[in-house]
Amino acid sequence: MTGHVHDVVGVGIGPFNLGLACLAQPTELDAVFLDRSDGFRWHHGMMIEGATIQVPFLADLVTMADPTSEFSFVNWLKHTGRLYPFYIRESFYALRAEYDAYCRWAADRLPNLLWNHEVVAIEHDLADDVYVVRAMRTDTGEQSELRARHVVLGVGTRPTIPPALRGIDGPAIHSSDYVDRRDELRASDSITVVGSGQSAAEIYRDLLDGVREGGYRLDWITRSPRFFPMEYTKLTLEMTSPEYTDHFHALPLGIRQHLGREQRSLYKGISGELIDDIYDTLYRLSADGPVPTTLLTDTEVTSAEWDGDRYRLRLRHGQLDREHERETASLVLATGYAAETPPFLSPVAERLDHDALGRLAVARDYSVDGGRGRVFVQNGEEHTHGLTAPDLGFGAWRNSSILASIIGREVYPIERRIAFQDFGVPADAFETASAGSGVTR
Repeated sequence: MTGHVHDVVGVGIGPFNLGLACLAQPTELDAVFLDRSDGFRWHHGMMIEGATIQVPFLADLVTMADPTSEFSFVNWLKHTGRLYPFYIRESFYALRAEYDAYCRWAADRLPNLLWNHEVVAIEHDLADDVYVVRAMRTDTGEQSELRARHVVLGVGTRPTIPPALRGIDGPAIHSSDYVDRRDELRASDSITVVGSGQSAAEIYRDLLDGVREGGYRLDWITRSPRFFPMEYTKLTLEMTSPEYTDHFHALPLGIRQHLGREQRSLYKGISGELIDDIYDTLYRLSADGPVPTTLLTDTEVTSAEWDGDRYRLRLRHGQLDREHERETASLVLATGYAAETPPFLSPVAERLDHDALGRLAVARDYSVDGGRGRVFVQNGEEHTHGLTAPDLGFGAWRNSSILASIIGREVYPIERRIAFQDFGVPADAFETASAGSGVTR
């Protein structure tokens, strides 16, 4: 064997791999984590003042696995003198800026995070049966390699742009860059926000107060049939459970694909409070006359052209199947994010499982390497595991499972059943072979 071999190399340091690093810290694992950025950043382009995360503060990096961890959000509140103010505030939902600061605090307490390291290739050394992670320093260009028995991919998701809007000229921005470009947007005479989720709603609300003072027109376009709220009832929340994940993972590909579209409102909608606040703001502004804004639902952008001064949007109304055009000086694409298979996996592609659509076929234990349990994925398994993939509240459970697979024992207790409901046919049920047939066991 040549060179030091780590137990784990984590690629990418977002909230999920950062949580894994925190939970691995008290264990015997030799783990190191790499990221091409120069430090932790979480959705900085959407750090709108007052915005909160959409899950309770218990969905931090570690608490749902280890409530006693030194890396908990509550411990951060104590260390920063904010515990009592947070308690008096009486809200389960931390500010987005607080969550980002908390994660950076946790990252600063870990000695095994390597920033400015961009992974360029992962290879398999057959002789030693280890993975070789090749990286390049983004600040110096220096090449390095790390050898590991296990690799955990936590590269996250990438901004997506609908086909009709890809490659267009002009100053169009994705919502991930919103805060940095906000002043530029407000200086224009018209702004159009495209998208239907929380990010689109937050951007629209942030810009809405300025329509009078700024003198711009503000439009909001979504292809969804309505501005739908995120469903947050308790029995629905039970779908973010191990049992539902088991159920979803066992379903055929076609059904999972259908459910992925059908369940959008469970985690890609808008908070009810924000929808109400937008309406109340529109009502307040309307007291001084018509508000220079238009909200269009069931409307898809089919093409866009930039003439050097403004965009000409071609729109199609779904129900009416009618097309029309609108012009706007600025364009914000709040069109979401999607997972992708990183190109640095190409050298080991034959060792990894893929589904019929070419995506990584993630096993129930989050491994992707044919049952060997050596390569794992974080937040790249929405198509195999459902809505728990991007859920911050389920990250600690997933990390507990990954650690148990790597170490060979449960370091943190893993709950197998938390829901009151059954998502499939109950184990003690009598089943019929077909409609109208006799009852069989």
